[in-house]
Amino acid sequence: MGDVLAGFHAVWEFDTDSVLIRFERGIRTPKLLQVLGERRVPYEAIAAAEAAPGRRGTVVLRAVPRPGADPLVDAADGRLKEGCDPYRLVLPAEHEPLAHHYAERIRSALGPRAGEPAERHLVTAPVPPLSFKAYDGKASFDGRAVAFRWFWTGASSAKWKAGDQRFPIEELTGVEWRPADASHSLGGHLRLVRRARDGRRPEPADQDPASVVFGRGYGLIHESLPLAAAVLAAVRAGAPAVPAGAVPGARPDPGGIAERIRHLGELHDAGLLTDAEFSSKKAELLAEL
Repeated sequence: MGDVLAGFHAVWEFDTDSVLIRFERGIRTPKLLQVLGERRVPYEAIAAAEAAPGRRGTVVLRAVPRPGADPLVDAADGRLKEGCDPYRLVLPAEHEPLAHHYAERIRSALGPRAGEPAERHLVTAPVPPLSFKAYDGKASFDGRAVAFRWFWTGASSAKWKAGDQRFPIEELTGVEWRPADASHSLGGHLRLVRRARDGRRPEPADQDPASVVFGRGYGLIHESLPLAAAVLAAVRAGAPAVPAGAVPGARPDPGGIAERIRHLGELHDAGLLTDAEFSSKKAELLAEL
């Protein structure tokens, strides 16, 4: 066991080749950090380290990950708030000398390529949930493909016409994750970046069948971001990954399919689906049984 430095929401344990970051469980610890549990970060994955005064009598020790080294950081793309930053350790101000000591210790362990982007992920992706609820559908990842199943209460007619979606990992080049803005009921999304787009600009997320839209209480950060990171890690690795608890070949819920057929009928009655579109989508759903 290496040296241990305990902060307000996490404990960092320093080994010869890595830092083990363990996040505390507690009412004041952000839910994302609680879900992450612990992460081992090789010094090879770190670009820099610094210690600086924080807010309200604290000092902050922060490691800066190399671009491309951590799928969670890559998926977040700089959009995480400070409190959810897994590379940030907040300490009481009286521990400032310790913070500077360990920042220097990390810097001394960095390799000659610390300032360059990593060629592969060096930090393991978090274990994602099997699925999460967005505003307009449920997103799930079985390690081999991402699936979107639309909710009739939130999905646009464009998504209903396109039908439920399934995207194998080999058809993707990345993900685009945007958290919902707390000042708006909607605004965030998870979009899958597909290979063959012929230079076309993507549709707005609420119209794009390769996206699910977030909102208040939908697409929560601690659910949607780990799933986005796991998908990105699988895409970059070029191989499927099986999340814990995945059930290969699970059969769809007949009651759910019946509900979706009923809603298709409502869209058809309202003139939003043609007779041919209604028949085609209904046949697709019945084929899942």
